[in-house]
Amino acid sequence: MIASGWRGRKALVKVGYGCNENCTFCHTAEVRHIDGASAEVVAKIHRAKQLGHGMVVFSGGEPTIRGELLEWASLTARLGMDVGLVTNGLVLAYPEKLDALLERRLRYVYMSLHGVGRIHDRLVRSEAWEAAYRAVQNLAGRGLDLTINCVVTQQNLEHLIPLVDALLPYPDLRLKFSMVQPKGGGKRLFDAITPRVSDVADRAARAIRHGQEQVAKRGASGPTFGHDGIPHCLLPGLEPLYDDLKTHRFATMCDIGEPDFFPVDEALNVQPEEICGGCPKRGPCPGLFRGYAEQFGVEEIRAPEPAPRSNSFTYTFESQVATDASEAHCPLRDGELGVIPWDRGRELFVRNRGEGGYRVARFRSDTRDFADVEIARTKHALGQLYLDVSRKPAPDDFARDLRPLRRSTLCDGCAHRDTCTGMFEPALDDDPFTRDDARVRDVLRALEGDVLDLGCGEGPYEDVWAPRATSGRVRYVGVDPHADLDALRARWPWATLVRGEGETFVVDRTFDHALILRSWNHLADPSRVVQRVVDALRVGGSLLVVDNVAFGLARTRGQTHVAHRGPARFEHYRNDDADRAARTIEGATSALVLRERHDVGPGTANQWLLRYEKR
Repeated sequence: MIASGWRGRKALVKVGYGCNENCTFCHTAEVRHIDGASAEVVAKIHRAKQLGHGMVVFSGGEPTIRGELLEWASLTARLGMDVGLVTNGLVLAYPEKLDALLERRLRYVYMSLHGVGRIHDRLVRSEAWEAAYRAVQNLAGRGLDLTINCVVTQQNLEHLIPLVDALLPYPDLRLKFSMVQPKGGGKRLFDAITPRVSDVADRAARAIRHGQEQVAKRGASGPTFGHDGIPHCLLPGLEPLYDDLKTHRFATMCDIGEPDFFPVDEALNVQPEEICGGCPKRGPCPGLFRGYAEQFGVEEIRAPEPAPRSNSFTYTFESQVATDASEAHCPLRDGELGVIPWDRGRELFVRNRGEGGYRVARFRSDTRDFADVEIARTKHALGQLYLDVSRKPAPDDFARDLRPLRRSTLCDGCAHRDTCTGMFEPALDDDPFTRDDARVRDVLRALEGDVLDLGCGEGPYEDVWAPRATSGRVRYVGVDPHADLDALRARWPWATLVRGEGETFVVDRTFDHALILRSWNHLADPSRVVQRVVDALRVGGSLLVVDNVAFGLARTRGQTHVAHRGPARFEHYRNDDADRAARTIEGATSALVLRERHDVGPGTANQWLLRYEKR
């Protein structure tokens, strides 16, 4: 989901920490005496242009009290970028101030409003409500991307619906409710202002649903609503309304005194692996603020219900950053792009040899199906990036459709290797899929006796099974909930084929071998399936589990458009690797002994293998 209506990339520039309010929860309460030099802000505007951003958003503190604001906005506009503000809105209560900024390409406003009347004034410790509300009236209807942010504390927790009612007349704004963050004033006054996040979720949900009902009654187009800083498991049904820096298309940000722009990240958030590791909502979910979890623990987070999720994500081409680079030249390490601004997971630089030198292309993934940590692990630790050379909505023959992307030799020995987003090159002649699947075929060819294949699908190993079954060395039973079993029966007269789910199909016999081949991650309850399979296995029999981790695809804009409009649907409940699958299997039974394991890593395909023996 992209909440912002503006489609480019935003750079957040903090101009200083001085402010004409004194919010109880202010992130920068301890440094509000510090302001950035105008020359530093000017340099950052130029740097934002150099990095390819389409908008500079000024923040603070309060950026509108800086006398240089119009000068900065003018420069930003002259460089061909739009202007945005993160503001308390007081200065924008003056129409002439707003008009001057609109003339300088003001297109985006993110404004704070924390309640009605004295509720707001109490939180900002200033008589600010009337001016702030006039600012809303001035901003509405001006064609802006306008968000009103309400930080929820103990003081306004029970007063959210009146704020909704006050903003109902303005259909073009978005009202979001944000959990107070334990940072700056929010940390110093933690006990006095921080409510339990489950209470915030409850009150925010009531306010949002009240607003939605009122908008529907009026037949209006808005306002719309959002939330931030609240675990999605506490907001059932409202998950798609998440609203954060990424939905607003912020790519980078720069604080006072920092040497360069840094990517927007999730470093202050906690998603406990034991609860959130397999959650299908993990990608866009903020989890808990780290400081909150340290005080209150993580017990409010709810274990996820099984639900399908994506098993891949897309990097879409954004720009060509070099066309004639020398073999030894890295535009990140040696050029003007720099190492710091590029997100280690979400940005992807691919170089390819051309006639006049190396071409370098930049791709980016905006997916929210995966969390930042999952994307970075897929890219770097597992090395599962591929160039999509097909023209299909979804690749279905990986050996033909995909080419591996490997870390470039430029990165060998580089001091920035472990922090940089990296440079990648296509391994055009490598086919790891066929190579890794050869081991699966070797194992299958060695099997004899009664074989149970859970998730047999369309029969990808027909060339292995047919001769063994017709010769009597294998008696094959295949189970699948979706496959066209009538068509498969016509092809496989030697097989017994049963329609059913792994968790519920009737097991009325025992087997020498059981297979879960690329269907493990399709199981809603793998522990239960393992227990049922083990009960059906004879002593000395084997269990072979093979599946795939998630992977990233580098695509053109056209390919991405086709893929997003294609018929593919989510069928995976997890993207387990061998380690997570082994923990599940060995936690479900003590009757199996691991005999063989193949993990995924750079240089392999995305397929792992576990082979067990029943004792």
